[in-house]
Amino acid sequence: MLKKRRLKSRSAVQVTFYTAKAIDAESVCLVGDFNDWKECVTPMKPLKDGRFKVMLELVPDREYEFRYLVNEVEWHNDWEADRYVSNPHGSDNSVVST
Repeated sequence: MLKKRRLKSRSAVQVTFYTAKAIDAESVCLVGDFNDWKECVTPMKPLKDGRFKVMLELVPDREYEFRYLVNEVEWHNDWEADRYVSNPHGSDNSVVST
């Protein structure tokens, strides 16, 4: 799930990324265009309800591809993303539009 908020004080969009509750995870990292697809440089924090979340400030009027890396081995999409695009690994990436 994605929550977006345009910041008036500066040219940025605050995006909060949430995993689904159904993901059974000990750790989740957000990986995408915004961190050069580097695994686990953007760890997500666990919530009491079983989801994970992280907040980023992104440049407005752009699209970013991303995925969730669960337990450092499983790739998951955000099924409430703005759209999806094919990737070179035979699956899809989630897309957030700012």
